[in-house]
Amino acid sequence: MTLVEYADLQCPYCAQWARAALPTVVSEYVRSGRVRLVFRGLAFLGADSELALRMVVAAGAENKQWNLLDELYRRQGYENGGWVSDELAPAAAAAGLHLSRLDRLAWSRGTTRAIAAVARAAHEAGVQGTPSFQIGRTGGPLQLARPASLDAGGIRPALDAALAR
Repeated sequence: MTLVEYADLQCPYCAQWARAALPTVVSEYVRSGRVRLVFRGLAFLGADSELALRMVVAAGAENKQWNLLDELYRRQGYENGGWVSDELAPAAAAAGLHLSRLDRLAWSRGTTRAIAAVARAAHEAGVQGTPSFQIGRTGGPLQLARPASLDAGGIRPALDAALAR
């Protein structure tokens, strides 16, 4: 089973979900091997969103995507308030990344293509805001899921129903 999360790193609701639900989802579903979790970043909210997203995609090339995501959500400031530029170096260091290498990867053609592919997938899926989720059999079609809340209890019924199929 796969759970896909579409998120914008400046979105306060995405940060709320990452803090309130993600640890439980990982503990109960991902670590047990029942659910594969995929992050698909979007840049809905402006230039700071794009910078953060590029850095997170680049961190994925270093196998540190979730580390940087967590650090950036912990440091999240006001939308388009410049917090991404201010917090990027300490977040990267805390995630075990070298900022100069990360910066080169972030602006590469591969990163640009990856971001465009996710934007197309989000559009095709009908994603209209963040956070948004899709659930389905790994390798099969995914369906949009609408959690009842941004805590683990909000997504748990959809995951349990998908796993029961």
